[in-house]
Amino acid sequence: MGTSGTDFAPPLSPRRRLLAASTSLFYRNGIQATGVSELCEVAGVSKRTLYQLYGGKDELVAAYLEHARDNKVIAAERALFDDSLPPRERLARLFDRPDPVRFRGCPFHNASVELTTAGHPAEQVIRSYKEGFERRIAESAREAGCRDPEGLGRVLMLLFEGAMSLATSTGDLTSFDSARPLAEKLVAEATGA
Repeated sequence: MGTSGTDFAPPLSPRRRLLAASTSLFYRNGIQATGVSELCEVAGVSKRTLYQLYGGKDELVAAYLEHARDNKVIAAERALFDDSLPPRERLARLFDRPDPVRFRGCPFHNASVELTTAGHPAEQVIRSYKEGFERRIAESAREAGCRDPEGLGRVLMLLFEGAMSLATSTGDLTSFDSARPLAEKLVAEATGA
């Protein structure tokens, strides 16, 4: 503790500043709309530093998505991994309406739409994230006593992706309100409740 009684956090490394800048800019503005110059300016680093640390923008995009995955940036995902909630509640909370102030959709879906080059470094991050998300839904369905947890996991994933995509496309978050009762009905039928 300093003499003023305040703790000071050490400054972020250039790598972390680039990751923070990409997290903000890619989600808010889109990957294609965000240039290397803007990333470097916001992060306070040179282009040379970006290329030394990440090799290029494509690798930074992959790092951004890994960061999003590791930090569970989607509120529904945080609920799904909250083991203090009963399994049925975790499944229902997938369909809680997102915060309208910050909502720009799923960063993984958005990246998938924007990145059309086969073999892009982010491609595997996106695929493994979506597969893992669906597995976690199935695990929660199993814990809730579903007879076919993988089948229900697949259906709830499709319902969630549909609500998310529609909300992203239209800016109307009521798709989550419409999807939740259907999800709850599907869970009740699958568990015999």
